[in-house]
Amino acid sequence: MLQYIFSKRNAPRWIILFIDLGISFTSLLIAYYLRFNFQLPKELIDSNKFNSLYWVIPLVLSVRLMSFLVSKTYTGIIRYTGTKDAGKIFIVILSGSIIIGISNLISYRINQSYLIPFSVIGIDFLANIFIMTFSRLMVKNLYAEYIGVFNEKDKENVLILGINDMALITKKTLTNDINSKYRIEAFIDYTGVHKGQKLDGISVYGLNMLEILIEKYEISSIIFSEKNIPSKIKEKVIEICLNRNIKVLTLPDVTTWINGELSVKQIRKVKIDDLLERDPIKLDEAQIKRDTLNRTILVTGAAGSIGSEIVRQLIRFNPKHIIVFDQAESPLYDLELELKEQFRFSKISVVIGSISDKYRMESVFEKYKPSLVYHAAAYKHVPMMENNPSEAIRINVMGTKTLADLAVKYEVRKFVMISTDKAVRPTNVMGASKRIAEIYTQSLNAFDGTKFITTRFGNVLGSNGSVILRFKKQIQSGGPVTVTHPEITRYFMTIPEACQLVLEAGAMGKGGEIFVFDMGKSVKIIDLAKKMIKLSGLELGIDINISITGLRPGEKLYEELLNDKENTLPTHHPQIMIGKVIAYNHFEIKSAINKLIETAKLQDSFKTVKLMKEIVPDFVSKNSIYEKLDLEKPKEAIKRNGNKVKGIVGSRYLTGDKRTLAN
Repeated sequence: MLQYIFSKRNAPRWIILFIDLGISFTSLLIAYYLRFNFQLPKELIDSNKFNSLYWVIPLVLSVRLMSFLVSKTYTGIIRYTGTKDAGKIFIVILSGSIIIGISNLISYRINQSYLIPFSVIGIDFLANIFIMTFSRLMVKNLYAEYIGVFNEKDKENVLILGINDMALITKKTLTNDINSKYRIEAFIDYTGVHKGQKLDGISVYGLNMLEILIEKYEISSIIFSEKNIPSKIKEKVIEICLNRNIKVLTLPDVTTWINGELSVKQIRKVKIDDLLERDPIKLDEAQIKRDTLNRTILVTGAAGSIGSEIVRQLIRFNPKHIIVFDQAESPLYDLELELKEQFRFSKISVVIGSISDKYRMESVFEKYKPSLVYHAAAYKHVPMMENNPSEAIRINVMGTKTLADLAVKYEVRKFVMISTDKAVRPTNVMGASKRIAEIYTQSLNAFDGTKFITTRFGNVLGSNGSVILRFKKQIQSGGPVTVTHPEITRYFMTIPEACQLVLEAGAMGKGGEIFVFDMGKSVKIIDLAKKMIKLSGLELGIDINISITGLRPGEKLYEELLNDKENTLPTHHPQIMIGKVIAYNHFEIKSAINKLIETAKLQDSFKTVKLMKEIVPDFVSKNSIYEKLDLEKPKEAIKRNGNKVKGIVGSRYLTGDKRTLAN
C-alpha cells in the first residue's frame, strides 16, 4: 500500500494546505485543553460570548490561512523536507502568532478583555510548529524507509573509510537519496580509535578487519570519506581492492558541492592521481610570504601546467604584481580568465612572447622591473627535442641565458629555474639542454647580485604530455595501452606538490643551490598502466591490452635526481635537499654556450649535439641516432674550475658588477 502511495505523483497543493489548516485547528484545541486542564469553561462554547471558540477558531484559522498563502509553505515537496523548510515553518507560525497576539491586545483595548489567553497563544505556537514539522519529517522518513526497502535488492554493499564529519555526511547522503544504489554495511576507522563503537547506528571496525568485512558482506565498493588519509593507508586499501575487483570511490572537493550539499552523483572513482599522492606538504608559509609579499614577480611558461600552478600558489601570498608570460595564446587567455573570475585576482599583466626573443624580454624587464623570476618555460618532450636539437638550444639554452642575463642587468633579487631529473647524467637532447641551462645560471652566482636558484624534480601528474593523460585517452578509446618497456620506471609528483616545493625552495635559497626534491619511490610504468586499467573497471587481457612499443629516442629505463659524483645536503624541509655539484667558470661556459647557440642556428643536428656533449661530458645518448658521436674520440671538455668545490654550487670564483655580464 505504501509503495503505491509513495510511487504516485506529489499530492496536490490544496490538499497540503487543507492538512496544514487541520494541524492549526488541532494545535489550537490542544492549547485550550492544556490551558484549562482538559475542562473547557462553558463560556468558551457560548456563541454569545465574543471570546468563545465560535469566534476564536475562525479568526485564528483565517490568520493561519493568510500566512500560508503568502509564504506558500504548502508548495514544498513533503518527501524532500529539509532544514530550510523547517525554518520557514517557524517564521510563518511565529508571524501568525504575533498577529493573533496583536489582535488580542486590540480586543483588550476595546472590550477590556482578552480574546484569547496569551498562554493559549504560546502553547498553540509551540504545538503548531512541532506537529507541522514532525508530520513532514515523518512522511519524508516513511518515504525513504519504505521505498528504500523496495529498492534494497538492487543496492550494492559498501564500506566507508574514515570516521569524521565527512564520513557522517557521506552516510546521510547515501541513505537519504532514494535513488542511491549503495547500502552502507560498516565504517572503517584506520586509526583504530573508534573501533567497536557505532556511528549513526552503523558499526565501526578497525583496518585489520577490512578483508574479513569484504568477504562477509560481499562488498562491491569502498568510499574514502577523508581527503588526508595517510598515503600508506590509502595505498594498502587500494591494493586490496584492486586485487579483488572492488571499486574505490572518493568524495569531490567541498567547493564543488551543489548548493553546499554533497550529491550521490558527485561521488567519483578514485583516480591514479589520488593513488600516487603523498602526505600533505608542510610549508614555511611565513618565509614564503616574506619572500613574495608586495613584490613584482615574473613567471615564464605561465600557461603550462607547472607555470600556471605556480601563479595560483603565489596569489595566496599577496604579491604586488604578477607578469604571466608565455607564447601559448589560448591557454594564457584561459589562465587570465581563471585568475580574474575564479580567484578575483586582478594584479596581473598578461604578456605573450618567446623567451628566446631578447628584445621582447628586455621590454618586459624594463617595463615591469620584476624582483622575482620563476622560470618554467621550456621544451620538455624528450622525443620531440631529440628530433629538433636546434629548437632545444634556442628555447632551453638561449632562452634561459637571455632571461638570466636580463635578470642580472635589471637587478632581479632572485631567479628560480625549474629544471628536471632528466638533466642528471642526460641520455637525451632535452635533458642535456636543461643541464646546460643549469650550468649557465649557476655560474652567475660567482658574482654579487642576483641569486640564481635551481629546482630539480621528476614527472608531474596531469601535466601536459604526461604519461597519465596518454593512458587515460588510450583506455577511453578501448586501448591498447602502450608502454615503451616492461622495466621502465619514473618518479611522480602532483603539480600542486611540485609547485609548493618550488616556492619553498625559492624562499629558502641563498643563491647557487640546486634544490632536489624528494620524489618518493620510483614507479614501474607498466604497473601504473595496470592499476589505471583496474581503476577504470576494466580487466586486463579481456577488456583491454597492454602493448610494449620499445624505448623511444633518448629515453632511458631509470631516471635519477643526482649524478653519482654529486651528493646532497639536508635543509630544514625533509622533502628538499641541496645538491652539491661541480661548478663551472662563468666566462668559459659563456663562450662555449655562445658557440653552441651559433651552431644551432645552422640547423645541423649532429654538430649541435656534438657541442652539447663537449659541454656536458656525461651526456651519453641512448636509443638515438647520436649514439655514434659517443664512439668518436671526444675533444677536451670545457674546463671546470680547478679549485676544490666546497659546499654547494655557487662558490664565488670571480667578483665584479654582474650587470656587465649581460652586455
